[in-house]
Amino acid sequence: MLRKWKQKRLYQKLTQMPKQTIQSFDDLIALCSLSFDFEEVEHNSFSLYYFSSIIKPELLHDEVLVSLTHHPGASLSELRDLIPIEKIELSNSIETLMDSFMRGAIVIQSSREPGLFLIIPAEHAETRSVSLPEVEFSVVGPKEAFVESLQTNLNLVRKRLPIPELVVKEYKVGDLSKTRTAILYLHGIADEQIVQTMTQRVQDIQFDQVVDSSFVAQFIADDSNSVFPQLIDTERPDRVASVLAEGKVVLLLDGSPHALTGPTSFVEFFSAFEDYFLPWPIASIFRLIRLFAILFSILSTALYVAILTYHYEMIPTNLLNTLVSSRSGIPFSPVFEAIILELVIELLREAGARLPTKIGQTIGIVGGIVIGTAAVDAGLTSNILLIIVALTALASFTTPIYQMSNTIRLIRFPFILAAQWLGFLGVAACFALFLSHLLALTSLGKPYLTPIYPLRIADLKDSFFRLPFRLQSLRPASARAQKRTRFKHLKEGNHLTKPDIEE
Repeated sequence: MLRKWKQKRLYQKLTQMPKQTIQSFDDLIALCSLSFDFEEVEHNSFSLYYFSSIIKPELLHDEVLVSLTHHPGASLSELRDLIPIEKIELSNSIETLMDSFMRGAIVIQSSREPGLFLIIPAEHAETRSVSLPEVEFSVVGPKEAFVESLQTNLNLVRKRLPIPELVVKEYKVGDLSKTRTAILYLHGIADEQIVQTMTQRVQDIQFDQVVDSSFVAQFIADDSNSVFPQLIDTERPDRVASVLAEGKVVLLLDGSPHALTGPTSFVEFFSAFEDYFLPWPIASIFRLIRLFAILFSILSTALYVAILTYHYEMIPTNLLNTLVSSRSGIPFSPVFEAIILELVIELLREAGARLPTKIGQTIGIVGGIVIGTAAVDAGLTSNILLIIVALTALASFTTPIYQMSNTIRLIRFPFILAAQWLGFLGVAACFALFLSHLLALTSLGKPYLTPIYPLRIADLKDSFFRLPFRLQSLRPASARAQKRTRFKHLKEGNHLTKPDIEE
């Protein structure tokens, strides 16, 4: 009864106080006591405080309470040496105690030392096991993906780079969430200016709740108003290890299964990490196919609208008859017809993405077939445009990085409107507008269109196509690595250091 009365008085005092920083330990306990999972346990001459939902109960019973029972007269400093748990600390700071409570610590107070507290880390965090990549899945190569635990993600990176030069700096972002954020780079390789830029931007984040790396990407982007992503969001630890070796910087966020890498370039978004597991001629062809698919996805519908509206004389005679028969009876103009079909495709894509996997696949396939067939039979759209829009949507899926895929989906519409306005001239003007925007865009202060602008011949070896590894002895110039050379230049056949057994 006395304890409840005391907590009630403290709660009344706390509610009457202005909403400022908590000034005493009693105020902190009163605030925490409002939660049903907060526990206050009296054991001998000690008082234990903790949140039962975020601590390990077996650690509390097997280690902490046993030590208190066997050493009832020990001081807090003696208990720190007696309890077999790492990183136990003594503190009298209210801010430290508050943060420790929220991080799953057990706080012990002794009646003989009321102003000093023993903080025992006992955090219990539920995490899922390492699974297959869902967005960047590859047929060959490693099958591990990041999870929501920062410790697990650091483990996945460190086992691929088991060197002391891999530096991990931790920060906390979010006034409410206090999310742990780690910045990774290779000391002696990564440019210190890029590291400082990333660090400063992370420290300057002023937001109450940061729950995912995509939040951070928007805060630290060079141009937050651009539709083009300026940092690569990846779920593959092997890709992270590779970009670290190139001299780039990586950001990991606790609670997010993705990593942010930078600085990056526009061309890098169309490079799948699976390309490095394939022979270089095949990988180069696949990259060129992706680039062609992206251009087709952006321009095909716009060119269809421009040709039918302004440049119909360019249509071959054999194809003209097919187009006339296809569009006969269509009550809408080409631009309105194209926009409607594009919106229907986006609607099906969004519906398929938001529904459960099995239902989403069924809705996407059946819905597309039924709606497309019904629209053509009803005379609302031409079958040729339906084929073009379907191929356009299919081509946009070839982008390995999902953020760039969203951008490709969006910028098709300005090209369609420009084609309706001025035909080919409008398409060219729209292309020039986006190109000028890309020329001015940067990623962590580095040019976004590198190695095209500024032109860097050496970096072209791993951009639109991938040349053999023996020709990629230098790290990308855009990363400004302190150590530019990756390995000594090898000639073809130098791997045969010993003669064959039959020689």
